[in-house]
Amino acid sequence: MKRPLFLIFCLAFVSNAVFSAKVDTVEIFSKAMNKNVKAVTILPEDYDSRAEFPVIYLLHGYGGSYKDWVNDAPVLKEMADEHAVIFVSPDGGRGSWYLDSPVDDSFKYETFVSRELVNWVDSNLKTKKGRSGRGITGLSMGGHGALYLGISNQDVYGVAGSTSGGVDIRPFPLNWDLPKRLGSYAENKAFWEENTVINLVHLLTPGSIELVIDCGTSDFFYQVNENLHDKLLLRNIPHTYIVGPGGHNWDYWKRSIRYQILFMTEFFKKAENK
Repeated sequence: MKRPLFLIFCLAFVSNAVFSAKVDTVEIFSKAMNKNVKAVTILPEDYDSRAEFPVIYLLHGYGGSYKDWVNDAPVLKEMADEHAVIFVSPDGGRGSWYLDSPVDDSFKYETFVSRELVNWVDSNLKTKKGRSGRGITGLSMGGHGALYLGISNQDVYGVAGSTSGGVDIRPFPLNWDLPKRLGSYAENKAFWEENTVINLVHLLTPGSIELVIDCGTSDFFYQVNENLHDKLLLRNIPHTYIVGPGGHNWDYWKRSIRYQILFMTEFFKKAENK
């Protein structure tokens, strides 16, 4: 018996809808901080049919959590399928800035994200091992974190990005729990100087890590991003810098993350073809 064309179409739609990115919440024990830390993983629809996938780590902003990216930017599920990439979004704590705090031993988020989490992901998921298959980006505090971790751990990441990132923390000495992580600026200036992204440019050489940085022109972090861009130009460090209308909000970040992911997946393709 012939099936109506409409019914065939509906069955095909249902069949295709079944196979989509898989979102899960995992817990990873951090030996450095002696606690479990949650993370969201997004696996592409063809996860079971391929041997390995590149990974992009997504860092949330101040006051956020591991759930922010998947909840507020659902396009990530589509992009995981489209680009055959795994996303991992860890919880960065409240105001961690993704640092190993020099004044609070309970905050060791550089060690957690760039060592413990990466090792767990590579041991438990079908990842492409090595920096050529690994990227990191984030928004606001997470934008600072992604560049900070990427530049400081070039053996781990091949590409790093930031959207609306607080890439120079020194102009904000009283904000966002920064004094809790670094001590007061007046008494601990060296900690602030050592842990602000703009002062890590000396660690870069042309081509040592791919960088993509963007910020809205109405964002309160716009000027520090401009300053970072100028410093990278002065040091002849290749990077992609994007600005456009927008503020410090999800309207901007939902648009921005598409460009960040496209940039990173192009890097993965180039690395694979070398």
